[in-house]
Amino acid sequence: MGETFSQLGSRENENKSILSPDPAFGSKAASYSSTTSSKPFCSCVPCERAAGVSFVTCPTCQGSGEIPRELEKQLVALIPYGDQRLKPRHTKLFVFLAVFICLVTSSLIVFFLFPRTIAVQPVGLNSSTVTVDEADIHLNITNILSVSNNNYYPVAVTQLTIEVLHLSLVVGQVSNRLLLRVGPLASEQMLYTVANRIWDENTYKICTWLKIKVHHVLLHIQGTLTCSYLSHSEQLVFQSYEYVDCRGNTSKPHLLVPRPP
Repeated sequence: MGETFSQLGSRENENKSILSPDPAFGSKAASYSSTTSSKPFCSCVPCERAAGVSFVTCPTCQGSGEIPRELEKQLVALIPYGDQRLKPRHTKLFVFLAVFICLVTSSLIVFFLFPRTIAVQPVGLNSSTVTVDEADIHLNITNILSVSNNNYYPVAVTQLTIEVLHLSLVVGQVSNRLLLRVGPLASEQMLYTVANRIWDENTYKICTWLKIKVHHVLLHIQGTLTCSYLSHSEQLVFQSYEYVDCRGNTSKPHLLVPRPP
């Protein structure tokens, strides 16, 4: 029996109003009941206004009721589970479009910014000048270098280092700091000049003796090209073999000689 009276007492306490019966608010404040009550209720029933009390529109009664302004920040707005404001239209469509746009944008960024190869190809000899003294041969050659950019953004060529070898001996070196911009999906050609000094006795005879009809010198050219793009620097290595006429004062351009196996 004691447990039965205790349960009845707790239920009565739950059905009591959560607001104090303040006579200043009149009968309007008494219409607010506990949220734990099992009976349906409406906390925004219009009623007679009390003197000296201001009211605001209740946000959960679709404009049909009012609540005291003093209690506006203390009351909790209850929205039914089936309210349309909790189920916005086209939610799945908007989420799908947002995910689709993010995937497309990221794919395009990866496609256009993904680094591709920069091709460096020696074109060949452009011109040469020969000067012969008592023991040495001074051979100045000007070569053409082609740079192809396969990226969708510009590439800057910042430095070129060249080393020329004859009979496994270094006969000329040059290092130039230059700035050549190669546009997206474009190719540019650049010229470089190397001064070589050959002091080999057999080569000297080939270049000076009139009895020898062929006066060609084989030069092995090794180079390093430094390119910069997207705050990244890359070094490209290339090499080629050139036959240069050391008898005359000038040499005409000719095709590249394939590298021997």
